Amino acid sequence: MDKLLIEELYYLMVLGREFEYAAKEHYMSGDISGFLHLDIGQEGFSVASMKAFAKGDVFTTYREHVLAIARGIDPNVVMAELFGKVTGISQGRGGSMHLFDPSHFFYGGDAIVGGQIPNAVGCAYARKYQDQMDGVMVVFGDGATNGGAFFESLNIASAQKLPLVFLCENNRYAIGTNITHVAPFEKQAHKAKPYMPILEVDGMDAIAVYETIQKAQQYVREGHGPIFVEAMTCRFEGHSMSDANSYRSSQEMEICKSQDPIDKITKKLPKDLIQTLQTKAQKVIQEAVEYASNSPQPDISDLTKHTFTEELNHVVS
Repeated sequence: MDKLLIEELYYLMVLGREFEYAAKEHYMSGDISGFLHLDIGQEGFSVASMKAFAKGDVFTTYREHVLAIARGIDPNVVMAELFGKVTGISQGRGGSMHLFDPSHFFYGGDAIVGGQIPNAVGCAYARKYQDQMDGVMVVFGDGATNGGAFFESLNIASAQKLPLVFLCENNRYAIGTNITHVAPFEKQAHKAKPYMPILEVDGMDAIAVYETIQKAQQYVREGHGPIFVEAMTCRFEGHSMSDANSYRSSQEMEICKSQDPIDKITKKLPKDLIQTLQTKAQKVIQEAVEYASNSPQPDISDLTKHTFTEELNHVVS
C-alpha cells in the first residue's frame, strides 16, 4: 500500500480517537447531553471503510463521529453538533446520533437499529435507475442483522441486483448482549450467504479493511449486484456513555485492547512522523472544542422549524 495512504489512515485514526476522547470529557462535564456512542478501538474500521469507498453514498449507524470525519466532514462542525450548537452539521438538531451531510454523500446517524438498511436499499435502487454505479454502502452492527427489515433488504437488493455493499461491523455485542445469545453463530455473514457473495476481514486491521472495501465496491461497480462484508471488531468502551461495560471481563478487555488498530499501523511509520501527526491531531481537536464552545445556541424561535410543513409547491388541492 502507498506510504502516503498509510500516513493518511494513521492520521485520521488518531484524529478520530482524539475526537472521541474530547467528546467523552465534555459529556462528563455536561457540555454534551443526550446519547453518546464512542468509537474508541474501532477507528481502523471506520476510517478505512470511508476512505476506501471514495465515491458513492454512505448510510451509517449512530456511532458515526469517526465515520463522518473520515468521510471529509470538518471536525469543527461535528463537535459543534455534539454540543447542540447552531454551527453543527445538523444545525444542532441532531446531536451525536444524527450527523447528516449530503454534500459528502453521507447519510449518517439513524437512531433506529438497522433503520438505515432499507433506506440504503432505496438509494441503491435509485442509483441503478440513474445508471450511477459507484454504488451505496450501508454500515450496521451485528445486532441489526436480527431485524426483519435486514432480511427484506438482502432479498430486494439481491433480486434487483442493486449496487449495494452491506458492511457489518461485528463487535459481538448488540448493546450489552453477546451476539451468540440471540443468534446461532458469531459471524453474521452466514445470514447473507443465500443471497449474495460475502467477504470477511479483520476489522482491527485498517489496511485489510481498506483493501476489502475496495474489492467490494469494484464488485458492485461492475454490475454484479450486492455484496456482504463482515468486519470483526472490538470496541474499548461500553455501548454508550450510560453503559458501564460490566458484562465484559478484564481478561476479555485485555485481549480486545491488544488488537488496537492504531498500534498496528504505527509500526509502519517512522517515529518522528508519528509524533508530528499526533500533535497535529491534538491541535485540530482542541480547535474543534473551542469552536463548539464559542458557537451560539440555536434560537428558541427555531424550535418548530422543519417540524411541520408550512408550504408545499406543485401540489393540487
